[in-house]
Amino acid sequence: MTADGSPRTSGGAQEPVGELVQRASQQLTQLVRDEMRLAQAEMTEKGKRFGKGGGLFGGAGLMGVLTLQALVATVIAALSLAMDVWVAALIVTGVLAAVTALMAALGKQQISQASPPTPEQTMDSVKADVAEIKEKAQR
Repeated sequence: MTADGSPRTSGGAQEPVGELVQRASQQLTQLVRDEMRLAQAEMTEKGKRFGKGGGLFGGAGLMGVLTLQALVATVIAALSLAMDVWVAALIVTGVLAAVTALMAALGKQQISQASPPTPEQTMDSVKADVAEIKEKAQR
């Protein structure tokens, strides 16, 4: 304390409270904007994964229909024609079934990577920001 009762400064000029509040407001605004951009980027990525997974599941459904058609053709060929024809149809059916299984597995993988459909990284970042602000406010 000085002789007149005012607090003693450490030699450097202190910023007025108004400027500090204005700067804090600007920083908070920038922080919110950055968090919103992060959330948007994260949701865009998850949307792409859902789209890929859905497309692969749709392709797997189509391949499943073709597999059933090939299986029917195989049974018909086995009953009405010589051995060589149904063996060929059975090979085609096996290949279509393998493609179907692969597409279904890839679709499931894409869907599971996109779940849950919330911007988790952004939420964690916001929680950390709030915790830091609370910590600094208590000092």
